Amino acid sequence: MAFTISKGPAAWLTNAALQSMIGATKLLPHSARVRFVGKLMTALSGPAGYLARAEDNLAMVWPDMAAETRKALAKQVANNAGRTLIENYSHASFSALARKSPLSGPGVSAMQEAIATNRPVIFLTGHFGNYEALRWALLDQGIEVGGLYRAMANVYFNAHYVRTMEDMSGPVFEQGRRGTAGFVKHLKSGGLAVLLFDIYEKHGVKLPFMGHDAPTALSAAELALKYDALLIPFFAIRQPDGLSFAVELDAPLAHTNAEQMMLDATRALEARITRYPEQWFWIHRRWKAHRNRGRMPALLD
Repeated sequence: MAFTISKGPAAWLTNAALQSMIGATKLLPHSARVRFVGKLMTALSGPAGYLARAEDNLAMVWPDMAAETRKALAKQVANNAGRTLIENYSHASFSALARKSPLSGPGVSAMQEAIATNRPVIFLTGHFGNYEALRWALLDQGIEVGGLYRAMANVYFNAHYVRTMEDMSGPVFEQGRRGTAGFVKHLKSGGLAVLLFDIYEKHGVKLPFMGHDAPTALSAAELALKYDALLIPFFAIRQPDGLSFAVELDAPLAHTNAEQMMLDATRALEARITRYPEQWFWIHRRWKAHRNRGRMPALLD
């Protein structure tokens, strides 16, 4: 999958600043650390252009929303993104909370049956809440979950961010020929893995998402069909305390065709975004061709 590789002095400085911030805030207790980085990300997102991008996307999807409401919601989105970032660098303290996340929904029993019969499972979600909460919650039950990830644009930041994923439950594989081969081998052995599907995919199929076409990769559904894997949408919902999570596992998607399955997954994500709009990463350029305003030195694009 194509993405802009960011390297050079600007990218190096961005990474150095982020690493310094992460290292310093890890001296704080977990709750203070998460709240602080959430506020810091909100403050930095304005000059960086992320808030403007989120407001643009919100205006496109909900044109009748008042401008002040969009501004407030964009700040909540940036706060959640900051919390997610530092949580994923706080293995010991974050895992202590995330392991306690209750699992609910029809996907729980379907997952258990698949594990008992050695059938592969692909958990599918978007950049919503903190998607890593599922892996910790399952690890608490002795269940390891791998993942297929898309590298971040900033190569310096990506190098150590990948290590944070590798330190969690199960193996992780980078999108691309070699990584996908490893991911397939993991699935064929009856493995469980997480995929995020809500990033702009230049060569994806245009599917309606929040009322507007968004190029969407079909790979998750194609893998599920090819290897007879359950495809279970899930959502790790941040709770009102801002620190804990509840994880909802939907029923497995019916094995129809790849496009229909990804449309069904998109509808499941839309339903959660409508209920919890502050928990989805509106800062991403999901509809890149429509709205391009705002750009931080490439990290998340």
